[in-house]
Amino acid sequence: MYDNVHLIDHPLVQHKLTLMRNKEASTNSFRRLLGELASLMAYEVTRDMPTQEVEVQTPLETTRARVIDGKKLVFVSILRAGTGILDGMLNVVPGARVGHIGLYRDPQTLQPVEYYFKMPEAMAERDVVVVDPMLATGNSAVAAVSRIKSLNPRSIKFVCLLTCPEGIAALHAAHPDVPIYTAAIDRQLNEHGYILPGLGDAGDRIFGTK
Repeated sequence: MYDNVHLIDHPLVQHKLTLMRNKEASTNSFRRLLGELASLMAYEVTRDMPTQEVEVQTPLETTRARVIDGKKLVFVSILRAGTGILDGMLNVVPGARVGHIGLYRDPQTLQPVEYYFKMPEAMAERDVVVVDPMLATGNSAVAAVSRIKSLNPRSIKFVCLLTCPEGIAALHAAHPDVPIYTAAIDRQLNEHGYILPGLGDAGDRIFGTK
């Protein structure tokens, strides 16, 4: 239905996402489910990671087997809500480097305002996975990817729990080369820029704030 969009429809992913949508889910439950779901999504997101052969001594003999170089991978969290996905991804690829970009959405214009940016060195040698629970208006995602592209990484992917047609269109209008990985494509945005049916404000639900 959408070019360069990967819908991760594994039953466990969909089950946990449904539990997260429930407005009665506690902060603790929401945060735990997000970490579990992110770990599951990480398997699909890293499916095409390059590997290399190394020599390893098993209890029986010496053989050659394949490993990944986690230090070439960078997870970039869009603060603050991206932290919830970041932790789950690092459970699967603990050797990955981590970058942070701080953006908040101006409530009047819905445009992103950057307040923090910190990345590992030698980004030209690295593959970047940008994480944020929601791809809604797409404004923050576009700003984050544009900023990261200025460092010329080897590749960029964008990972979110939920998106909608408007968010996909916005990100791909600005960055058609960046694939989107998501657990659901919801119906639309409302007049306040929230995804419908969605799951509310992911940051508030992760951290128990309003």
